[in-house]
Amino acid sequence: MPKKPDHIDHHVIDLFAGVGGLSLGAARAGFKLRLAVEKDPQAFAAHSLNFPGSTHSRSDITGLTGAQMLSQAGIRTGELCGLIGGPPCQGFSTIGRRDVGDKRNGLFKKFFDLVRDTKPQFFLAENVPGIMNESYSEIRDEAMMDLSEYVMLEPFSVCAADFGAPTTRTRVLFFGYRPDAFSQIRIDDFLTEKTVTKVTVGSALAGLPTTIRDSWNSDDNGWRKVRYDIEGDYGTRLHGMIPDGVGHAETLRIWQNERKTSGCIATLHEKKTIQRFAALEAGETDEVSRGVRLDPEGFCPTLRAGTDSSRGSYQAVRPIHPSEPRVVTPREAARLQGFPDWFRFDRTKWHSFRQIGNSVSPILAEKILGTIKRKLTSACDTRTEKLSAA
Repeated sequence: MPKKPDHIDHHVIDLFAGVGGLSLGAARAGFKLRLAVEKDPQAFAAHSLNFPGSTHSRSDITGLTGAQMLSQAGIRTGELCGLIGGPPCQGFSTIGRRDVGDKRNGLFKKFFDLVRDTKPQFFLAENVPGIMNESYSEIRDEAMMDLSEYVMLEPFSVCAADFGAPTTRTRVLFFGYRPDAFSQIRIDDFLTEKTVTKVTVGSALAGLPTTIRDSWNSDDNGWRKVRYDIEGDYGTRLHGMIPDGVGHAETLRIWQNERKTSGCIATLHEKKTIQRFAALEAGETDEVSRGVRLDPEGFCPTLRAGTDSSRGSYQAVRPIHPSEPRVVTPREAARLQGFPDWFRFDRTKWHSFRQIGNSVSPILAEKILGTIKRKLTSACDTRTEKLSAA
C-alpha cells in the first residue's frame, strides 16, 4: 500500500504566533505545526526554542504573501489544513485607546487576506471582545469579504476558565471551514468542551515555591525544584503531554531528571509596598500599583502584556500573590495562563510577562482545536491525496 503524503498529518500555520499558546494547543490537539510567523524578536526566539520541530519565519506579515508563506512551510496551495492566529488586539482592547485608525487593526484584515491566498481547510482567528464593538464593524466586514468557499460561524466568545484554565481571560473566535473537509460544525460543538471541574488560583500554583528569595533575581538562579502533586486534566497538561517536535531538549532534561522549572524570579519591593500588599484581602486592589490580590479560591483576571521598547517599554500591572506580599513570578503567571512547567519564556521578567500576557491559554486552544480536529472527515484526506498526485 503506498504511503500517504506527509501533508495529511493535518499541518497548520500559526500567524502572529507569539510565544506559542495557539501553537501548543494545536500540537496537543493532533495538528502538526509546519510554520510559525512572528515579528517580535524575543517572542520569535522563545517560540523557536519551544518548537524546534517547526519552521520559523521572523517576518513583518504586512509584506508576506500566501505563496511565500506556503513556500516557507514546504506545502502547496490547497494542501494547508489550518491557518490559525491572533492578530494584534491593542487597537480593539477596552483597556486601550480603542482607536479605529490604529495601524495594527489592519493586521486583522491581513489574516483573512492570507486565508484567501493559501486556501486552508479551516481558519481560526482570535481577538479581544472589544473587536465586536459596533465601531469596528466595517473592519470586520471588510476583512471577511469573499470567503464564500467557507462555512463561517458567527463570532463567539470563550472564557478560558470554562475550559479548564485558571484565568477568566476571554476571547472572541472567528472560525470558518470548507464543507467538503468537515462534518457540520456548530458553536455548540465547541461549548461542549466546557469543563465541570474548575481550576482555581490555589490549585494552579500548588507545588511552586511560595517564598521567593531576593537572590533569585535572574534566569540562571530562577530554576527551582517543584513538587508535582496536581491531579486531573490540569495536572496532566502541566506535567506532560509533550507533542513530537515540541520542547527545548535541555529544559526537558532538567525537568524530567531534576524536577526543576524556570522563571521563579523575584521582584524586589520597597518596604512600604510590602506593607500595603500584606494588608490586602483576596480580590482587593492595591491603591498605588492597581494590582489585584489573587483569591486562592477564585480565578486569575486577564494578565496584561505591557508594551515593547518601540512603545515605551511599559510593564503591565501584575497580580499580587494570594498569600505573599509580592507580585507573581513569571512561572506563576505561566501557570495561571495554563502553560506547562517545561515551557520556556524569555530570560527577563519584562519579556516573559509580555509573552505570557499576549498569549492564548494553551488549554483553551487545545480544547477548541481538538473539536476542529475531531470534525475533520476523510474528505480532507481524499482531497489532499488528489492534490499530491496532481
